[in-house]
Amino acid sequence: MVGVSVGEQQFIKGGIAQDLRTDGRKRLTYRDIYVETGVIPQANGSARVRIGGTDVIASVKAEIGRPSSLQPDKGKVAVFIDCSPTAEPTFGGRGGEELSSELALALQICLLGGKSGAGAGINLSSLLIKEGRVCWDLYIDGLVISSDGNLLDALGAAIKAALTNTAIPKVQVSAEVADDEQPEIDISDEEYQQFDTSSVPVIVTLTKVGNHYIVDATAEEESQMSSAVSISVNRGGHICGLTKRGGSGLDPSVILDMISVAKHVSETLMNNLDSKISAAEACEDDES
Repeated sequence: MVGVSVGEQQFIKGGIAQDLRTDGRKRLTYRDIYVETGVIPQANGSARVRIGGTDVIASVKAEIGRPSSLQPDKGKVAVFIDCSPTAEPTFGGRGGEELSSELALALQICLLGGKSGAGAGINLSSLLIKEGRVCWDLYIDGLVISSDGNLLDALGAAIKAALTNTAIPKVQVSAEVADDEQPEIDISDEEYQQFDTSSVPVIVTLTKVGNHYIVDATAEEESQMSSAVSISVNRGGHICGLTKRGGSGLDPSVILDMISVAKHVSETLMNNLDSKISAAEACEDDES
């Protein structure tokens, strides 16, 4: 928790009301974004993203699994987040565990949509190898290295970059076997296919401070918030997921306005992030 004096609180809120935040940004402007890919060689894909003073790493590991009986035509994705105590003293112990679980759940909703799979930013059907028998299980791990606000957007950006960096081996399935037997599979050591990230969304968190909402809130700004709504939007402008935190309720008309603003902001964020990811991938290729 960031300690802010009464004078600092008034300065933060007053600046936001006048559309001039303490670091010089307007209400709907992000801090500079830095992207590096391929930071964990053992993973199928990985990336590091820094937004201002917030620094996170995401990695993707693909393992052979079995589809669930409820969704035999789809693979599976699991998200795990670790908030390092070195990033923020309050992350130590139970506080860090609760925040990690909250972030992982929010990312699961933003990336995979509802329980029905509607609005999913990751196409689980693309992870299927053989219906009801074999699929890819993707394990997405996020690590918070340092925290200066807006963790969810930063982790979402890092996951998008890591998925873009992900290469999944091509698989050959053996001839038909009995229903109660698992088919043999041959995993290639040489042929890989890039993960399709065309529908993977960006996450835009709108933080309400006073009578206004801002994007990419710093830790100081978050300490003054009444509520925050995180909206994931894909390149087509479709909403993939929405989560809210903070005790203050929001009128439905306000949420609709926030969705409209998030769609507008997401276009710029998506283009900026895709550009940074492409540059990072090109830099990684030059070094390899």
